[in-house]
Formats: sequence, structure tokens, C-alpha cells
Amino acid sequence: MDIISLLGFAALIIVGIALILLVVKIVWMLVPAAIVAAIVFFLTFSLWWAGMAFLIVAILTVVVKLLR
Repeated sequence: MDIISLLGFAALIIVGIALILLVVKIVWMLVPAAIVAAIVFFLTFSLWWAGMAFLIVAILTVVVKLLR
């Protein structure tokens, strides 16, 4: 096993961990939007309004995170 292979392996591990953390952070950020969408769906039984609620809350969450 040469040093180039070892460095390449380490770089791939670091990139993989970073991608997993990014995906987990994005999913965690969308949890409030999903909760609001579920509440709207159970109140209206409309996928249209649930989707709109999800989209609005997701956009507001992203804007708040960017402005912070």
C-alpha cells in the first residue's frame, strides 16, 4: 500500500463524512416544514395546501438561516 493510495482513501473518507453531515443537516432543517405540512394535511386533507405550507415554511427556514 503506497502513500498515494492512503491519502486518496483518507480524502474520500473525509468527503464522504462531510456529505453525510450535510444531508443530515438539510433533513434536520426541513423537519419543521414537514410537521407544518402534516398538520395542514390533517386539517384540510388537501395535498395542494400541505405542499404549499411545506414550501413556504422551508423557504422561510432557509431565509432565516441565511440572515443569521
